[in-house]
Amino acid sequence: MPVIATNTAANSALRYLNLNSEAESSITSKLASGSRITKASDDASGLAIGTRIQSDVTVLSQAATNASQATAILQTADGGLARISDILQRMKSLATQSNSGSVTDSERAYINSEYTELKNEIDGIAQSTRYNGVSLLDGTGVYASGVNFMVGTSTSDTIQVKVADVDSTALGINTSAVGSQTNAATAIGLLDTAISTLSSARASVGASMSRFDFRSQTIATSQENLSAAQSAVMDADVASEKSKLASADVKAQAAIAALTQANQMPQNLLSLLKS
Repeated sequence: MPVIATNTAANSALRYLNLNSEAESSITSKLASGSRITKASDDASGLAIGTRIQSDVTVLSQAATNASQATAILQTADGGLARISDILQRMKSLATQSNSGSVTDSERAYINSEYTELKNEIDGIAQSTRYNGVSLLDGTGVYASGVNFMVGTSTSDTIQVKVADVDSTALGINTSAVGSQTNAATAIGLLDTAISTLSSARASVGASMSRFDFRSQTIATSQENLSAAQSAVMDADVASEKSKLASADVKAQAAIAALTQANQMPQNLLSLLKS
């Protein structure tokens, strides 16, 4: 029914114009941000899932850093252990030399002097092998009792770093000497035990490093997979959104044309009154 009091056609065209303009704005935001979800109403459940995945990815990034730091601690400890191992080998060589009947007590005194200095150097290395100011090998630092490193998305995803005390007292050679043939023979037995203890400590450190290496690879794989999952949920499909934008633009232009035509209708009806 043609009327001039209420322009129903214009109201309808305006409503569709607003809808199409809003769609254009939403699609443009998605293209600009690269995200399929720019506001919660776009996909509430997808936003919740994507946010949780992003949280896991962020935590895994820190977990990777934790694993790297733990490996660095263990490598530092292993470096000190390797030097102590070299010293123990030299000390055993000196003890063996002192235990030989081919040397005199005077010569054994010189041998014992070097032996004592090397024993002191073991304590020096144990004290000075530090990471971030914390001693690793003398039993005084926190790593002697064990420290947990979080290497996953749960607080239960931890690996413990524990480094044995390997100073001369812990190795059982602090009172050993090679100034006499009898003492040298005793020292050889003590050094054999110390070398075995140190080898066990190095093996433990090596096993922990291997575990952290494998966990780092697992973290990297998880980050890759979760990032792909987040992309599937959150990222905008540029080709699809561009197609939607073209469609919304055509609809908006059509609505503008319809609104223009609808606004002319009352004038056309008034012409009837003039005839």
